[in-house]
Amino acid sequence: MTTALGIDIGGTGIKGARVDLTSGELVSERVKYATPEGGHPGDILSVVAQILDDLGGTSSDHTGICFPAVVTHGITRSAANVSADWIDFPARDMFARSLDRDIHFVNDADAAGVAEARYGAAKGVRGLVIMLTLGTGIGSAFLMDGTLVPNSEIGHLELLGTDIEKRASNAARERDGLSFPEWAAILTQYLTHVEKIFSPELFIIGGGISKESQDFFPLIDIATPLKAAELLNNAGIVGAAYLAGNSLLD
Repeated sequence: MTTALGIDIGGTGIKGARVDLTSGELVSERVKYATPEGGHPGDILSVVAQILDDLGGTSSDHTGICFPAVVTHGITRSAANVSADWIDFPARDMFARSLDRDIHFVNDADAAGVAEARYGAAKGVRGLVIMLTLGTGIGSAFLMDGTLVPNSEIGHLELLGTDIEKRASNAARERDGLSFPEWAAILTQYLTHVEKIFSPELFIIGGGISKESQDFFPLIDIATPLKAAELLNNAGIVGAAYLAGNSLLD
């Protein structure tokens, strides 16, 4: 069995596990800790090191880390729901040096999208698939015939008078005390707008709220098919691990 370690850093929690790269299944416990207040690089590094220690990871393990930011060449170019210290920060090099291992560093929604294309709801789907992760913010992944087009960031479209994740994320639903019908009405406006621009073949909704898809999917009125992420809230872990270890499978 070929495995790799995946770490998913979010605005509220950091989680990780060992992943079977053939099946996409977790083959260890999923370890999770709260994201340190402020989300500064050194504090997050300490939590990631603890998770790797909990998982019994070694420097020889292929390790992928996904993070809520635009990531180019291992450098985080933005900072969504974490410290502004991450902007233009050499994240991959810091983690690789500090953890004494090679690191694959990628946007969190992109990692989730890759996982769904390899193992889940987007597997075998031709054309454009758009995955949206509804959590602390809204992450997005574009997959064209199963190939990732990175750093789409359409959770930051300006719509309804603001950055749309401030109205349509799951955190916004909880903050504003929205019922599922009220939230679904906002999601309908958002997804209809995205439909008009990109004409996707499929939307996939991920994030922890995806396990409750039966409560709000029927209330969303759009033309494009809508599916819940099959890997649910583990998609980021699985995708990060896959991207770190995929050279072993080619």
